[in-house]
Amino acid sequence: VQLQASGGGLVTAGGSLRPSCTTSGRTFSIYAMGWFRQAPGNERELVAVLSWKNSDSTYYTDSVEGRFTISRDNAESTVYLQMNSLKPEDTAVYYCAASEGRIGARESDYDFWGQGTLVTVSS
Repeated sequence: VQLQASGGGLVTAGGSLRPSCTTSGRTFSIYAMGWFRQAPGNERELVAVLSWKNSDSTYYTDSVEGRFTISRDNAESTVYLQMNSLKPEDTAVYYCAASEGRIGARESDYDFWGQGTLVTVSS
Protein backbone atom coordinates (compact mmCIF):
# COMPACT_ATOMS: atom_id res chain seq x y z
CA VAL A 1 0.00 0.00 0.00
CA GLN A 2 1.28 3.43 -0.95
CA LEU A 3 0.00 6.64 0.60
CA GLN A 4 0.44 10.16 -0.73
CA ALA A 5 -0.58 13.03 1.51
CA SER A 6 -1.15 16.57 0.29
CA GLY A 7 -3.23 19.65 0.99
CA GLY A 8 -1.47 21.24 3.93
CA GLY A 9 -0.66 24.92 3.97
CA LEU A 10 -0.72 28.19 5.87
CA VAL A 11 -4.00 29.49 7.26
CA THR A 12 -5.03 32.04 9.86
CA ALA A 13 -6.79 30.98 13.04
CA GLY A 14 -10.43 30.15 12.45
CA GLY A 15 -9.79 29.08 8.90
CA SER A 16 -10.10 25.70 7.22
CA LEU A 17 -7.96 23.21 5.32
CA ARG A 18 -8.66 19.80 3.84
CA PRO A 19 -5.60 17.58 3.55
CA SER A 20 -6.06 14.47 1.45
CA CYS A 21 -4.40 11.06 1.35
CA THR A 22 -4.43 9.11 -1.89
CA THR A 23 -4.08 5.35 -1.58
CA SER A 24 -2.76 2.90 -4.16
CA GLY A 25 -1.47 -0.64 -4.37
CA ARG A 26 -3.00 -3.41 -2.21
CA THR A 27 -5.80 -1.23 -0.87
CA PHE A 28 -8.02 -4.28 -0.40
CA SER A 29 -5.88 -5.14 2.62
CA ILE A 30 -6.60 -1.87 4.42
CA TYR A 31 -8.65 -2.20 7.62
CA ALA A 32 -8.46 1.38 8.90
CA MET A 33 -7.04 4.75 7.91
CA GLY A 34 -5.76 7.26 10.40
CA TRP A 35 -4.44 10.80 10.46
CA PHE A 36 -1.66 11.56 12.92
CA ARG A 37 0.13 14.82 13.60
CA GLN A 38 3.45 15.80 15.06
CA ALA A 39 4.19 19.30 16.31
CA PRO A 40 7.78 20.47 16.90
CA GLY A 41 9.13 18.97 20.10
CA ASN A 42 6.10 16.73 20.55
CA GLU A 43 5.41 13.07 19.97
CA ARG A 44 3.27 11.98 17.07
CA GLU A 45 -0.37 11.75 18.11
CA LEU A 46 -3.49 10.27 16.62
CA VAL A 47 -6.01 12.82 15.32
CA ALA A 48 -8.72 10.73 13.64
CA VAL A 49 -9.41 7.20 12.47
CA LEU A 50 -11.82 5.78 9.91
CA SER A 51 -12.86 2.19 9.30
CA TRP A 52 -12.07 1.31 5.69
CA LYS A 53 -15.04 -1.06 5.31
CA ASN A 54 -17.49 1.20 7.15
CA SER A 55 -16.56 4.83 6.72
CA ASP A 56 -19.32 5.86 9.14
CA SER A 57 -17.22 4.36 11.92
CA THR A 58 -14.86 7.09 13.03
CA TYR A 59 -12.91 8.23 16.07
CA TYR A 60 -11.49 11.65 16.97
CA THR A 61 -9.12 12.78 19.66
CA ASP A 62 -10.79 15.14 22.11
CA SER A 63 -8.93 18.25 20.97
CA VAL A 64 -10.35 18.08 17.42
CA GLU A 65 -13.80 16.58 18.11
CA GLY A 66 -16.45 18.75 16.45
CA ARG A 67 -13.90 20.66 14.33
CA PHE A 68 -12.31 17.94 12.18
CA THR A 69 -14.01 15.34 9.98
CA ILE A 70 -12.37 12.29 8.45
CA SER A 71 -14.02 10.87 5.34
CA ARG A 72 -13.39 8.61 2.40
CA ASP A 73 -14.10 8.99 -1.30
CA ASN A 74 -14.61 5.40 -2.42
CA ALA A 75 -14.29 6.13 -6.13
CA GLU A 76 -10.93 7.82 -5.69
CA SER A 77 -9.67 5.70 -2.78
CA THR A 78 -8.84 8.96 -1.09
CA VAL A 79 -9.19 9.86 2.56
CA TYR A 80 -9.75 13.46 3.60
CA LEU A 81 -9.36 15.36 6.83
CA GLN A 82 -11.63 18.40 6.82
CA MET A 83 -10.24 20.78 9.41
CA ASN A 84 -12.41 23.72 10.46
CA SER A 85 -12.01 26.39 13.13
CA LEU A 86 -8.26 25.85 13.09
CA LYS A 87 -6.20 26.98 16.05
CA PRO A 88 -2.48 27.78 16.32
CA GLU A 89 -2.07 24.63 18.43
CA ASP A 90 -3.16 22.58 15.39
CA THR A 91 0.12 23.51 13.71
CA ALA A 92 1.96 20.28 12.91
CA VAL A 93 3.04 17.90 10.19
CA TYR A 94 0.04 15.72 9.42
CA TYR A 95 0.57 12.10 8.38
CA CYS A 96 -1.90 9.60 6.98
CA ALA A 97 -1.46 5.96 7.85
CA ALA A 98 -3.06 2.65 6.93
CA SER A 99 -3.60 -0.36 9.14
CA GLU A 100 -4.14 -3.87 7.83
CA GLY A 101 -5.39 -5.38 11.06
CA ARG A 102 -7.01 -3.03 13.53
CA ILE A 103 -8.40 0.36 14.41
CA GLY A 104 -5.82 1.62 16.83
CA ALA A 105 -4.45 4.74 18.46
CA ARG A 106 -0.74 3.88 18.44
CA GLU A 107 1.77 4.41 15.68
CA SER A 108 2.64 0.71 15.93
CA ASP A 109 -0.95 -0.19 14.96
CA TYR A 110 -0.34 1.17 11.45
CA ASP A 111 1.57 -0.57 8.70
CA PHE A 112 1.95 2.06 6.01
CA TRP A 113 2.63 5.80 6.18
CA GLY A 114 2.42 8.78 3.89
CA GLN A 115 5.18 11.37 3.78
CA GLY A 116 3.42 14.08 5.78
CA THR A 117 2.01 17.46 4.92
CA LEU A 118 2.67 20.63 6.93
CA VAL A 119 -0.22 22.61 8.39
CA THR A 120 0.61 25.99 9.87
CA VAL A 121 -2.02 28.05 11.66
CA SER A 122 -1.12 31.65 12.42
CA SER A 123 -2.74 33.64 15.21
